[in-house]
Amino acid sequence: MNSLGIDEVPPRKDLYNPTISAIRSLGGSANIEEIKEQVIRDLNISDQAAEVTSNDGRRVELAYRLAWVRTVLKSHGIINNYERGIWSLTSQGRSLDAVDPDTIGSGYRPIKNQRAESGTISPETKDAVVDEYLDIEPDEWRGQLMDELMNLSPDAFERLCQLLLRVSGFSRVNVTKQTGDGGIDGHGLIRISGLISFPVVFQCKRYSGNVTARDLRDFRGAMQGRADKGLVITTGGFTRDATKEARRDGVPMIDLIHGDLLVELLRDLGLGVDVTSRTIEQIQIDRQFFVSV
Repeated sequence: MNSLGIDEVPPRKDLYNPTISAIRSLGGSANIEEIKEQVIRDLNISDQAAEVTSNDGRRVELAYRLAWVRTVLKSHGIINNYERGIWSLTSQGRSLDAVDPDTIGSGYRPIKNQRAESGTISPETKDAVVDEYLDIEPDEWRGQLMDELMNLSPDAFERLCQLLLRVSGFSRVNVTKQTGDGGIDGHGLIRISGLISFPVVFQCKRYSGNVTARDLRDFRGAMQGRADKGLVITTGGFTRDATKEARRDGVPMIDLIHGDLLVELLRDLGLGVDVTSRTIEQIQIDRQFFVSV
């Protein structure tokens, strides 16, 4: 349980310029995790504050606030995003020294607010839904998809991960049902360039909050003698110590798929997500898919 409160996390207005600066220092483009880590370093945010979860326990508060900031900056044409959570500075963003944090968000109205004002969403429910999801429309599908994932049973989530790996090119993907396996939920075989193959064991964690370094050490211990490569898939996130542990020298590396990346992968692979290409991308969640997993 986090000992710090939400108030210990930098407010949104204090994250606009650090986000721009982080992307600039990373070469003008970066993924979500790289931006977050750079902001943490630049603002000297403590590990505890970086891992504080929201009051509902569903998300890491700093990640949520950074998602809001990215959306506002995008609405002003300062940054843009691409597939798999890659964000970059636009020409306008590259020419800016800084933005006014007290005014940049004042004129921004989430599309949910606009719908409420137009009657598409009733005034009674506007306040309940305006801040519900990790990203604001047009990316509210991420929150809807995460809701579906959190509603899955642990067994169904394991089967979904199994399908995800198969579609991604793994073969012989099996979900284990053994107890006392040190957290190993399954294993598979990945082939590189059609020539070299090696075994991979994986762990599926369908929960809120962060996977810890201790979790990864336990998982790596269970890997011994079974595989040289590990993969942890979670709907949540990873503590900073866990990220360091996954990449620690001298031990088998563990690849990490956090919730943000997971929803991107499901979208890219069309698993439970229908993408219709129009003037803008329209994404709908296929709830029947998750019922049948």
